[in-house]
Amino acid sequence: MRLREQIEQWEREHLSRYAALSGESRGRARPEDPCQIRTAFQRDRDRIIHSKAFRRLKHKTQVFIAPEGDHYRTRLTHTLEVAQIARTIARALRLNEDLTEAIALGHDLGHTPFGHAGEEALNQVYTEGFKHNEQSLRVVDVLEQGTGLNLTWEVRDGILHHTGSQKPSTLEGQIVRIADRIAYINHDIDDAIRAGIIREEDLPKDCLDILGYQHRDRINTMVMDMINSSWDQPEIRMSDAVQKATDRLRSFLFDNVYIGSRAKSEEHKAKLLVKELYYYYLEHPKMLPPDLRDYAEKVGVERAACDYIAGMTDRYAVAQYVRLFVPQAFRNL
Repeated sequence: MRLREQIEQWEREHLSRYAALSGESRGRARPEDPCQIRTAFQRDRDRIIHSKAFRRLKHKTQVFIAPEGDHYRTRLTHTLEVAQIARTIARALRLNEDLTEAIALGHDLGHTPFGHAGEEALNQVYTEGFKHNEQSLRVVDVLEQGTGLNLTWEVRDGILHHTGSQKPSTLEGQIVRIADRIAYINHDIDDAIRAGIIREEDLPKDCLDILGYQHRDRINTMVMDMINSSWDQPEIRMSDAVQKATDRLRSFLFDNVYIGSRAKSEEHKAKLLVKELYYYYLEHPKMLPPDLRDYAEKVGVERAACDYIAGMTDRYAVAQYVRLFVPQAFRNL
């Protein structure tokens, strides 16, 4: 028996009755021979980690644009924190860790430069609208390697529905959906305090009384509550008390960090930069990279320009803007 088949057999014997089994995946859009060693979900995880889109996450904004300091989160470190939290929960609930990890590692591949500011800018100028979760699916389906990564249906479903009105179809995807919030709520508090945007004593005391007064305590409370509330259940959830405290803490961040704070003082510039790049490539499609010019003939210049800009890192977007709009004589001033 091959190693992959042994792992699939182990899953059938030991995982929860609600787990997504790799041997029973709904498959890939393009059929391919299975790996002798890795399960389908393990293979998907590896494809995501080795993708160029994954590597670019290290130079994409999480919340703070070009922060002065080495300890602020980037989109990559956020992704790794989500994966770690999600795997812990999946293991405790006897769900499929490999599927959970693959979804977590791929959930933000479609995020723009400059975080949600870039997302809002593209959504405003691209006629069909732009959402980062849909773009993440587009990355793994179409853009990466020119033909996509041909991931399994379960991973693709989890990536697409990690945010938005529709829940993922698998419990593993539902774990990532909540783990994403657990991660960003807590690490954005940490970064905002580090930046002097808020103080520890500003956090709503009624939430801290339930969740904990330290960063690690809050994460532990949320994770343990998810495990206890979801044990041997057909859905992933928190208890009412912890869910309300988590939502209240998230609302506090929107009111004090995400909207109108010093952390967002440069966002209007970032949005302007993204929009100007988009309009420029619409008017000058020949300035797109050679491979994207052929791509634009198939999907239209608007779609090609949107995909190109969405894939940029912060610093590459700035470099392109400088190259296109700033006269040579002024670039080193």
